[in-house]
Amino acid sequence: MDFTVLWAGDGVLAIGIVPPPSRVEARAHLRQAVREAAAQWQNLDIEAITVESTPGAPPRLLLAGRAASLSFSHDEGLSLAAIGLHDLVGIDVMRVQDIADWFHLARDYLGPQVAAKLADCPADQRPRRLAQAWTAREAALKCAGKQLAEWDGVALNCHLQAVETPQNFVAMLATIRGQTRRV
Repeated sequence: MDFTVLWAGDGVLAIGIVPPPSRVEARAHLRQAVREAAAQWQNLDIEAITVESTPGAPPRLLLAGRAASLSFSHDEGLSLAAIGLHDLVGIDVMRVQDIADWFHLARDYLGPQVAAKLADCPADQRPRRLAQAWTAREAALKCAGKQLAEWDGVALNCHLQAVETPQNFVAMLATIRGQTRRV
């Protein structure tokens, strides 16, 4: 399985794959790429690595029986995964594109301050900035173990790191800031 290491840090690894045409195939390929990347990264036999997922709950990675945090994100043409050995992680990817109802989307899901900043930025920069704000929020929510919901005014205590992606995508990686939370 071909995967690319996009970011590596203290106990955190982010990988990406260019997925096949269907989302179902992309999910299966990304899980296999996660196992292969984790095996190489941790110098383990791939058979000692499993991906567990239950609908409605964050996925988990088991490395020789030891749990690690795992986060997935897919958009048409690119799939990403983040592995956290010691702390929770979240990752999100989004294609940069014009969204007709961007203001209401930003206000409802990203909050009034983000919506106002997007309204003030030049129109040609808005799609990229919206994608950056959206992926930051989604990655932070995933890191905190929360589902996407309308803006509730709660700022999440996450460290955000932009992840380099192909030109038409934006991705963010979130890790817990200021405290260690075991997976």
